[in-house]
Amino acid sequence: MTAGDESAVDTRQPRSVPYGSATYLEVMAFLIEEAAILDEDRFHDWLALLTPDVGYRMPVRRTLLRRDGLGHEPGSFYFEEDASSLAVRVSRLTDTNAWAEDPPSRVRRFVANVRVIEGGSDEVEVSSYLLVLRNRWSNPSYDILTAQRRDLLRRMTGEWRLADRTVHVDQAVLGTPNLAIFL
Repeated sequence: MTAGDESAVDTRQPRSVPYGSATYLEVMAFLIEEAAILDEDRFHDWLALLTPDVGYRMPVRRTLLRRDGLGHEPGSFYFEEDASSLAVRVSRLTDTNAWAEDPPSRVRRFVANVRVIEGGSDEVEVSSYLLVLRNRWSNPSYDILTAQRRDLLRRMTGEWRLADRTVHVDQAVLGTPNLAIFL
């Protein structure tokens, strides 16, 4: 693109952070620690990993022909939350009247296929795959959720914080009775 030519389009691909680099390893450590915190029901610790302006959403998935798009319903979400609504959910989950999660689910989150894209000096975009296994009561089977997450991580006071997350679930019909867990 030449100076003064606003009609030219910048076709450069965003630059991936190299696997094994310090930034990549920091992001992986953040995602693994976040999964452990959630698996251990340490929800107040999880809130501390979020920025004050966090966005957290999961669009509804539809089954569409390839020519009709990616299959996410625009403007329709299973959840669309911010810091205050997430704090309310955590308060509700840790209350003695949290009937949807009492006894609590046994949940394991597996994070894989992590790709990190450079953002500004203090932000990175992260794409990851998520496998969630959830067991309730004495049921021998698991609820299974798979998804791709698109995150924006921001460095604040030397630590990575989750500034935005969009969860693109793979199932058009969810294999779990409720979404009282965090993804």
